[in-house]
Parts: sequence; structure tokens; C-alpha cells
Amino acid sequence: MTNDQNQKESFSELKRRRFLQGLSFIGVGTGAALAEHILFNSNSKTEAANIPQETIITQQAATGEIPLRPLGKTGVQVSAIGLGGASLGQVKTKEEAMRVAHEAIDNGITFMDNAWEYNQHKSEEWMGEALQGRRDKVFLMTKVCTHGRDRKVAMQQLEESLRRLKTDYLDLWQIHEVVYYNDPEMIFRENGAIEALTQAKKEGKVRFVGFTGHKNPAIHLKMLSYNYPFDTVQMPLNCFDATFESFEQQVLPVLNQRGIAAIGMKSMSGNGEAIKKGIITPQEALRYAMSLPVATTVSGIDSLAILRQNLAIAKGFQPMNAQEMQALRSRVAEYAADGRFELFKSSKKYDADEGRLQHGFPPQREVPS
Repeated sequence: MTNDQNQKESFSELKRRRFLQGLSFIGVGTGAALAEHILFNSNSKTEAANIPQETIITQQAATGEIPLRPLGKTGVQVSAIGLGGASLGQVKTKEEAMRVAHEAIDNGITFMDNAWEYNQHKSEEWMGEALQGRRDKVFLMTKVCTHGRDRKVAMQQLEESLRRLKTDYLDLWQIHEVVYYNDPEMIFRENGAIEALTQAKKEGKVRFVGFTGHKNPAIHLKMLSYNYPFDTVQMPLNCFDATFESFEQQVLPVLNQRGIAAIGMKSMSGNGEAIKKGIITPQEALRYAMSLPVATTVSGIDSLAILRQNLAIAKGFQPMNAQEMQALRSRVAEYAADGRFELFKSSKKYDADEGRLQHGFPPQREVPS
């Protein structure tokens, strides 16, 4: 074998290793065949990024580090588990919240979730303080909470979020809590909030845009029917969802087909009630959600103890295989059938006050007159 051949083979092997490391997946079967075909028959990074995540089987060995995954077609990688902003604002003290955020970042969590309205803005304020000196280590997302209001309100909220988060740009800005059946029409109307997403991205104040919601897959599909170039979509994904008004069954395949990054949330059914009742364990809940073809799973963490529990699961992450996932779905199907562990779908209990007020429903907390 000539030196040129040796160098060519060495380069090909290096290229292959870097490709697999970049995806943070080790493909087998059909997924691996597709990945290697693109890798060795094209020089296009775009084509590689366009491999549907659902075709890449995540047979990843635990490495002691939190896996990184591609954020759809953006070319960016994020940690497979994210830090939830709502729960960060519910930590007992600001000092402990700082420790939670810092320990999360120091242990490889890069995806930071938040929203303009969380805990009456405290979540953004605390996260902004926690990220001082660490902004370049994270992928920062927050959400705009217009709830049907117009582009101007959305842009005002963006400036407020940037100020509280102590940054001049967001990595991701998402429309929050699209949970009412007329929300898509309100968002996409002339001068609606969708125009703010386009404007903010054009002005360089946000890198990527998306939307979130927890109520019904039909509302997500209506949002997607407008064919707006969303980079991400956030939704509840857990073992109960799989058999009850299921985002996993109805929305996730559409996102993967389009190359839109799926962001999972409510992996422990929103309030952990199923865990408290012994129906599932934290390990089962988080492993199931992380085993789906998603970019990241946002986790509610309101203490150092919960952070360390979830870090242990994520660092030792072993994806469930198809049989394990189906066995868990079947085991909880009876409990899933009436939505008792997904009240964010089957009731208004978890709908935020900003949205309730804009849609004519009374708030859950007392609002100053």
C-alpha cells in the first residue's frame, strides 16, 4: 500500500470518527448505512445534517459525559438534557439557584430553557446572573409570551428578556405555550407574533426560532401547516404521552421528516406525580424521553439533589431499545388513558396566567388591580 493510500485511509477514518462524534450517535443498521453513504459519497455538511434523527439508532455507550446532539438542521449541538427555567426560579433561594445553574454547566449541560413570564420574571433574572462569565458555554433559549398579542408586544418582551438575561442575543427564541385552538391564527395574522420572530432573526438578536405547547398535538400540527421555517418545536414527551393524545406519535415524526429539532419536556409528567405514586422511576422516565429522536429533553430541576439525580442518569445514559420502550408504554397505558398524569393536556391547571388572561380565563394567582 502506498503512502498516499495510507494517508487517504487515515483521513477517511478520521472523518468518519469526527462525523459520529459530532452527531453524538453511533449508527447501526439502516441509520448507519444512510449516515456512511452521505459521509463517504458527499462533501456536503448540509446533507449530513439532513439525516432524519429517527433513522439513526442511538446505540450509544455511556461515556461519563452528557451526550451532545444535533439541533435539527441548524449545525449546532446541544446537551441531551437541558436545565428548565421554570423550576430554576422555584429553587428555595437565589444562592442555591446559582449553585444549581453553575453545577449544571460545569457538568456539561449546555441547553438553558426559560420564558419571559416564568415566576413573574424571576427565572430570567436569576439565570441572567448565573450566566455571568459563562454565557459562551451555553445555548440560551427563552420564550416570548404574547399569547395572541402583536409583533410590537413581542419585540418589547424580547428586549426585556435580553436585559434580564444580561445578553445581547439569544440562541433560540420560541413562542411560548401555544395551547389555545385559535392561537395559530392569532400568531400568524398580519402583524402577529410570527413577524417578530422573523424581525428578531433578521436583526441578529436571535439565532434560531421555534414554538412550544403542551395541550394537544392538533394545535402543533396546525402551527406546522403554515410552513414557517421553524428551527425547533418543544412539546411534552414521556411514556404516558405515547398512548394519550400523543405528541410522540403525531408530531415527532413530522418534525424529524422536516429536519426541525424536537425539544422534549415534561419527561416526568410535569409534576412527578407518577413517580411519587411509584408508577415509574425517575430513571425510567428520563431514559424513555432521552431515547426518543429529540435534540434535548428539558428537565425540571429545583434543587441540587434533583440536579445530581438527573446528571447521574444523563452521564450514564444508555438508550432504551424498541422492546424496552414498548414494554414501558404498555405498562403505563392504563394510567395514561384518562390523562391523570398529564393534566397539562386534560385540564387548565398548568396553563400560565398570561395566556389565561389574554383568552378571557381567570388567573390562578391574584393579579394586582
